[in-house]
Amino acid sequence: MPNYLDVVYNKSKRPYASYPSHLCGYLFDRFSMKKGDTLLDIGCGRGDFTKGFKDLGLVVSAIDREMGDAELFEGVDVHKSEDLGNDPFPFGDETFDFVFSKSVIEHIRNPDTIIKETQRVLKPGGRVISMVPDWQSQMYIFYNDYTHVHPYTSEGLKDLLAIYGFKETTSELFYQLPILWKYPWLKVVSRTLQLLGPVKRIHKNKFMRWSRELMILATGVK
Repeated sequence: MPNYLDVVYNKSKRPYASYPSHLCGYLFDRFSMKKGDTLLDIGCGRGDFTKGFKDLGLVVSAIDREMGDAELFEGVDVHKSEDLGNDPFPFGDETFDFVFSKSVIEHIRNPDTIIKETQRVLKPGGRVISMVPDWQSQMYIFYNDYTHVHPYTSEGLKDLLAIYGFKETTSELFYQLPILWKYPWLKVVSRTLQLLGPVKRIHKNKFMRWSRELMILATGVK
């Protein structure tokens, strides 16, 4: 029987692209990562972002229920978890400099365990980086993925990290368009497109799609 990756992230529907490596590079620079830093990729899925961080020289571990092509995890400490929402992570206390997740915690009804485990495995001064779909811009398509159970807003995700003891918490609406990271002034065009309201369908034009279909990027320090 096909699994979640086979159906939702199959390579014919979502072929491998350069975006994961661009995002990893952006986060590497923005959060002052260094070669040799340790990073845990929670909900690693196909391994696109796992490989992106590994290629930047980080020492990467990964965990998920289902995983993609083995070659993307070469040189990575990979673990399987049947239930990220309830299972303790198979890593020691204060192991990682960074814990990263993208499009993960919205699949978990109660985030208590996953946030507590993130806090536990981070080193003192370590940073959590969490990215989730923005409910306010994606409300009409959020449940197209039947495994989505917990919508988030920017303020709600920031509060979640603060409640579990993270410091220096920030949260922002995030555009998945590398050109906007390089030329922030172009956001005025994206913001104009957002006047059309929450998206009701997936646009084929990438600039149109990712100008309106926003993510939330939240971070905090242990």
